[in-house]
Amino acid sequence: MKQQSSAFTRTAEPFLDIAALRADTPGAESVIHFNNAGCGLLARPVLQTVLDHLNLEANIGGYEASAHRAEQVRDFHAAVGELINCAPENVAFAGSATHAYTKALSAIPFERGDVILTTRNDFISNQIAFLSLRKRFGVEIVHAPDRPDGGVDVGVMAALMRSRRLRLVAATHVPTNSGLVQPVAEIGRHCRELGLLYLVDACQSVGQFPIDVQEIGCDLLTATCRKFLRGPRGSGFLYVSDRVLREGYEPMFVDMHGARWTEPRAYRVQDTAARFEEWEFPYATVLGCAAAVRYALGVGIEPVSRRTPALAADLRARLGELPGVRTFDRGQDPAALVTFAPSGGEPQVFKRALDERGINSALSFREFAQFDFGDKDVDWCLRLSPHYYNTEDEVASVVAAVAEIIPTAQ
Repeated sequence: MKQQSSAFTRTAEPFLDIAALRADTPGAESVIHFNNAGCGLLARPVLQTVLDHLNLEANIGGYEASAHRAEQVRDFHAAVGELINCAPENVAFAGSATHAYTKALSAIPFERGDVILTTRNDFISNQIAFLSLRKRFGVEIVHAPDRPDGGVDVGVMAALMRSRRLRLVAATHVPTNSGLVQPVAEIGRHCRELGLLYLVDACQSVGQFPIDVQEIGCDLLTATCRKFLRGPRGSGFLYVSDRVLREGYEPMFVDMHGARWTEPRAYRVQDTAARFEEWEFPYATVLGCAAAVRYALGVGIEPVSRRTPALAADLRARLGELPGVRTFDRGQDPAALVTFAPSGGEPQVFKRALDERGINSALSFREFAQFDFGDKDVDWCLRLSPHYYNTEDEVASVVAAVAEIIPTAQ
C-alpha cells in the first residue's frame, strides 16, 4: 500500500469528470449520500448488469442463465485479481467480508495456547470472532498498543511477534469506527520476515485506495463489494495466497464446489481459492460485482484515492470548527470516514434530523469499538463517508445542516 502524504489527500483531483460520474449515479439526484462506508450508490452499468441477469433467469431459467453468462461470471475473479494484484485463482467470492473472514479463520487449525496478535481497532465482527475462538479452542488474544497519535505501534507489535507463540497476525486496514489508516504493509514486512500467517481486513479500503496484496505481504485478505467499490449488497471476496493454498489450508466445511468426493471416505480440495467458495452463487450479484470492479478500474483508483479522502478532510476540518462539535479521527492522513459528535444530544434524534434533510449517514456506538471509543471516552458518534462522486457543495450543505441541527438536538 502506497503511503499518502498530507498534500496528496488535500489536492483537488482534475482528472475525474464529476458531472459525468454523478450522471452515472441515479441516487445522486435524490440524496446527499455520505454513507459510502456503509454502502456506496450503485452506478448505472452495475445496476443494469444485475437487472439484465435477473431478467435472463426469469426468461430461460437460473441454471441456464449462469451457463449462458459463464465467461462474465469468471470475470469476477479476473477483475478482482487486477484490482488487488493477484491471479484470478487466488480470489474467492463470498457473501460478505465477514463471511470471507470467518471462512479464512475456519481454515486455521487453532490449538490451546496459540496466540492471535491483533490491534485495538480491528472490526467488531473480527473481535467477536477472536473471542469465539478463545471460548472454543482456548487461544489467547493479544492486542498491540496504539501510538499516542493513533494507529498501532508497529515496533511493539513486531516485538510481540518475536516473543509470543503466534498462530495468526490480524489487522484491519481502515476500521469502521473512524478514518484511521493502519500501516498494513509495514506489519506485513515483519510477518514475512518471521514466516507468520497474516490476515488483513480491507473492507473499508478496497475501492478507496490502491490495494496491492503483494506489497502488503498478507496471506489472506477480505473485503466487501458494497462499500467504496459500489457493488451490490450481499457480496465480498477473499484473497488466498499461493502459500496458503500450497500448505493445504482449507475451510472447516467444504462443499461440492470447493472439493471433489474422490472415494466413499475421501475428498480432495480444489487447488485454487475456489476451495473457499460454495456451489451456490447469487449470479446476478456476482456479475454486478464484476461490473462494479471494472467500473472502479475504469474511473481509476489512483485519482479516487486523492479525491475521496480530500473531500473527507474538508468535511472533517469544517465540522471541527463548529461550536460544540468534537471530531474523533486519529492518525496521519485519515481515510474518508469522518466521525464526530455534538456535546449532548441524542444519537437517533441527530441522525433522524439528517435523514429528513436527505443526508445519508450512519451511527456508531461504543459496542462497535470497545477499545477505541473507550480510549476516546465517547459513547456514540455520527459517521459521514463521502466518495469521489460527491461534491464540495455537498460538503458545505452537510456542515450547514449539522450546524442547524445542533441546537435542536440538545
